[in-house]
Amino acid sequence: MILYPAIDLKDGQAVRLLKGEMDKATVFNDDPAAQAMAFVEAGCAWLHLVDLNGAFAGEPVNGAAVDAILERTDVPAQLGGGIRDMATIESWLAKGLARVILGTVAVEDPGLVREAARAFPGQVAVGIDARDGRVATRGWAEETDVDATDLARSFEDAGVAAIIYTDINRDGAMQGPNVEATAALARAVEIPVIASGGVSSLADLQALKECGAALNGAISGRALYDGAIDLGEALALLQD
Repeated sequence: MILYPAIDLKDGQAVRLLKGEMDKATVFNDDPAAQAMAFVEAGCAWLHLVDLNGAFAGEPVNGAAVDAILERTDVPAQLGGGIRDMATIESWLAKGLARVILGTVAVEDPGLVREAARAFPGQVAVGIDARDGRVATRGWAEETDVDATDLARSFEDAGVAAIIYTDINRDGAMQGPNVEATAALARAVEIPVIASGGVSSLADLQALKECGAALNGAISGRALYDGAIDLGEALALLQD
C-alpha cells in the first residue's frame, strides 16, 4: 500500500478542513512547497494535492502553490479540485502532474472522464466523495442521489487509474476511516482504490491494510501534521 500525504490548499496555504467545511480550516503551513519537501525528505513516494478553492470555483485557484510544489519535489503528485474540462486536464499534466483527480465531473460529465482516460492512460483518477454512501460534488457542497458504488462501477471499463474514496463525515475528524465501506467499494470494482478520510493512527493504516480488499493506498493529512502518525513509521508499516 502507498501512503499519500495530503496537502490541501486554501488561499495559498496548506490547511486541513473538518468534514469539508471551508470555515473550519486549520492552517498548518503557509509554504506548501516546503511542506511537500518535508514529506518527500521523510520518504514518501507520492503526494496528494487538493485545490480547495478550486473545488468551489470550478477552476484552478491555487495554481501558483501547485506549481511551486512541482518545481521543488521529484516524486509523483496527484491533484484534485476544480478540474472540469479537457484544457485544464491537459494543462496540469503538461506541467508535470502524474495524475489528475476528477470528482464533480465524474457525476456531471462522465463522458469527459472517459475521454480523458483514453487520452492520458494511467493519469486520470476518479474522486468519489460520499456522505452516508451518497456522492457529494462541488467541494462537497452539493448532495446527490448517486450511490458511491454505482458511480465507481460505471467507470469499470473506462481505463481510470484509481478511485479515491473519501468518507466526508470522517475527513479531518481524527475518528478513523470508514474501513468497511472502503473495503466494500474496493471489492466491488477492479479499479485500484485509495482510502481517504479519517486516517488518524498507525492502527487505522493497519486496519486498512488488513481490510480484506487489496487497496492501492491511503491518504492522510491532519494526523501527519499533528504528529499522531509518524510518516517514517507509517511508510515502514505499509511497505512491510
